[in-house]
Amino acid sequence: MQKIAVIGAGTMGNGIAHVFAQHGFAVNLVDVSAPALDKALQTIARNLDRQVGKGSITEGVKAQTIGNISVQTDLPTGVKDVSLVVEAATENIALKLKIFQDLDQHAPADAILATNTSSISITKIAAVTKRPAKVIGMHFMNPVPVMKLVEIINGYATDKAVTSTIVALSEKLEKVPCVVND
Repeated sequence: MQKIAVIGAGTMGNGIAHVFAQHGFAVNLVDVSAPALDKALQTIARNLDRQVGKGSITEGVKAQTIGNISVQTDLPTGVKDVSLVVEAATENIALKLKIFQDLDQHAPADAILATNTSSISITKIAAVTKRPAKVIGMHFMNPVPVMKLVEIINGYATDKAVTSTIVALSEKLEKVPCVVND
């Protein structure tokens, strides 16, 4: 798993993109708003500057992290060649269901579709796709670059191999996964 798409460039989305990019993943940060994407890149750069200032990363790591992030306002283009999509849009059920229908249509058939939701049923989200076994919750805590916990939420149909993959991926991000059921 080398290429990731993050849907939504707000607080959670830019934090998730930052963490994946800092750990060597190519990240497509996707949002319908170009100004939101610009703001997200500025926030990521400021957060990386803070890490450089504390001595936790080097300028080289900062440059590499920023270089790992591409921005996109077109969802089909942003998800066309990724292994994982992490949706981090506003907590609005109608919006999330529409996004997952679109992701199901445009992301590769073998891509895992994850949501950062903290309140909407994973099973309900998975039901609008043709791949419910590949839909999972990957709920990061805010601020994402600092907080270690990632809640991994299985929907009713989530495949055990998908759960194992997301747990291992969370650990690769230096996070502590906590697996729960919907």
